[in-house]
Amino acid sequence: MHEIQIQLTEQLYNQAKRRAVEAGFASLDEYIVDVVSGDVAQETEDLDHRFTPELMAHLNQIQEQIKSGAKTYSEEELDDYLQERAQQWRESHTN
Repeated sequence: MHEIQIQLTEQLYNQAKRRAVEAGFASLDEYIVDVVSGDVAQETEDLDHRFTPELMAHLNQIQEQIKSGAKTYSEEELDDYLQERAQQWRESHTN
C-alpha cells in the first residue's frame, strides 16, 4: 500500500469534508480513497463480487414487496430522506 499527500484549496477541502460527512465516512482520508478507488475501478473492476447471496436475497425481497404493492419512493423523496439522515448523523456526531 502506498501513502500520498495532496494539497487542496480551502474551498475544495471544505466541500470534500462536507461530502465525506454526508456520505458517512469516518474521515476525509477514507472518502478520498473511496472516490479515487471508484474512479480507477470503473475502468477495470468487475463488480460481481459485490452481489453477495445476502444482498441478492435482500434485493429479491424488495422486488417481491414492490410487486405486491409496497410503497415506492421517488428520487426526490429518497434525496430528502438521505439529507435528513445525514443531518441527524452530523448532529449526533458533533457533540
